[in-house]
Parts: sequence; C-alpha cells; structure tokens
Amino acid sequence: MTELRIAIVGFGKIARDQHVGAIAATAGATLAAVASRNASLPGVPHFATIEELLEKGPPIDAVSLCTPPQVRRAQAAAALAAGKHVMLEKPPGTGVAELDPLIAMAEEAKRTLFATWHSRYAPAVEPAREWLLTRQIKSVHINWKEDVRVWHPGQGWIWEPGGLGVFDPGINALSILTRILPRPVFVTAAELAFPANCQAPIAANLTLTDIGGLPVTAEFDFRQTGPQSWDILVETDQGQMTLSGGGRRMAIDGKTVAEAPDQEYRELYGRFVKLTATGARDVDLAPLRLVADAFLLGKRNIVEPFVD
Repeated sequence: MTELRIAIVGFGKIARDQHVGAIAATAGATLAAVASRNASLPGVPHFATIEELLEKGPPIDAVSLCTPPQVRRAQAAAALAAGKHVMLEKPPGTGVAELDPLIAMAEEAKRTLFATWHSRYAPAVEPAREWLLTRQIKSVHINWKEDVRVWHPGQGWIWEPGGLGVFDPGINALSILTRILPRPVFVTAAELAFPANCQAPIAANLTLTDIGGLPVTAEFDFRQTGPQSWDILVETDQGQMTLSGGGRRMAIDGKTVAEAPDQEYRELYGRFVKLTATGARDVDLAPLRLVADAFLLGKRNIVEPFVD
C-alpha cells in the first residue's frame, strides 16, 4: 500500500507532543514535511509557510493543520486548491459558517476534509456510548477544569477573538457529550467569565438540554491548579456512569469497567488514512455549534486580568 505523505502545518506543543508520534505509529502514513515559522524537526524538510510548502516542498498527499484556529480556514483552502487532503485539529475553525465553503471545495475536488475531535477517540468513550443506549438518562454534569499555564503556556492566540479561551479544552468535553448521548443537545443559557484584558473567556458555566428536557450542565475553568478535572457524570435509571481522565476511564457506581492508555491521535490518523483512500469527508460540527451558541446566549462577566 502506498503511504500517505503528510505535512504538519504549525509545529507547536500539540504537534510535537501528539502528531509526530501518532503519524510514526500509523500504518500507511509518513511524515513528509513540516511548515512552521518558529519550529522545525531534525531530518524532516522544513518550510516557513504553507504557501512555501505547496510551492517548493517535496511531494505530499495531505496536510495536518495544527495552527491556531484563526488561520486554518485560509490554509485549508490553499491545500484543497492544491489537491491535498486536509486534516483539521480541533476546533476546526473560529466559526461554523466558515467550514461550509471548505466542505464544498473538498467535495468538488474529491479530497478528504477531516474535522477531528480527538477526545471522541479516548478508549472509554465508545463503551460509555454503548452502555447508555440501553439506559434511561436522568441528568448529565460536565466538570472540565485545568490549568491554562500548564497546558497552554505562552499561547496568546487563545485569548484573542476566535481563540475560544476555556472552550479550547471545553470543546473536548462537548465532543464527547455529543457522541455518547442518543439525542442532540442544545444550549439554553450560559455565563462566561472574561478576564478584563482578554477577548476570550477563562471560565464558563453552561445549561443544556435535549428535545425531551434532559438536564445537562457544564462547568469549564482554566484557573484550576493541583489535580486537573476532565469528568462527565451521567445519572441513569441503572446507576451513575462516570467518564474521567478525559474519557480514558469509565466507572459504574464507582467501579471501573473500562480503562486503557491514551491512543487518541493514533486513532485519528488511522481514520484519516482510511478516509483518504476514497476521498471521503468527515466534518461533524455539533461541538462547535454548541460553543457558538454559548457565545450567542452567554451572559458576560468581567473578572480579574489574566497574566501568563
């Protein structure tokens, strides 16, 4: 089988920590180049921009966009116009509507556009979805709190318009939520805490429901220190199901029933290779729509300035 030659565009922390190793571990994929203004990888052809990569780089079949979301739309459009398959890190963009032209471009070019939600590939997510299918769900609560200084050090873009702030990790929880619940949910209210010097929230509380009135609440906070919290608690008619560790562990009434090491990004690249074999698209915008609605409905509260 011919290997899919992939170029990583944007070589920051997530690309170094996750994407490089995942590509190396994925059958049918190989890292062919890196495009980044500020970083390179020894032994791999390097280019400053995606434009330089597409014009002067080695032969590639696909690009994996790991840049901040504010610039991904233009980069994806350039790659699709050049006949490349495109993989988008989450979130896929800064808004919902900007994805529509990219989907149309990919369809016309018969190229893959893959909007990834890595947390959906956490090992306990599918067991949780299957378990909930045969239970009556009574309520859901998300507790997703982490230390921004640990996970996003010096990443000023996250506080700019389109950077999403605390929704950058929070959207991971929403991607799991929209996968494991049997019916779509929507936002009914939100409170967003904006630092006085930032254009994106540092914390958020959401109220959601589905067409049947299921109570769903979510607490997101970037100011957590000490132990980090990535938990989803689901009350059912047959006990409480808990997803913890960002979807790595599933417990029923406190007893662990599913747990495995993190291989989320390997799963993503395995999926990407399969999609590109036929040029299929996979663009689920449900988590991004929930974030957009949280901004539309959210009450804005100004809190103390954030200093990295």
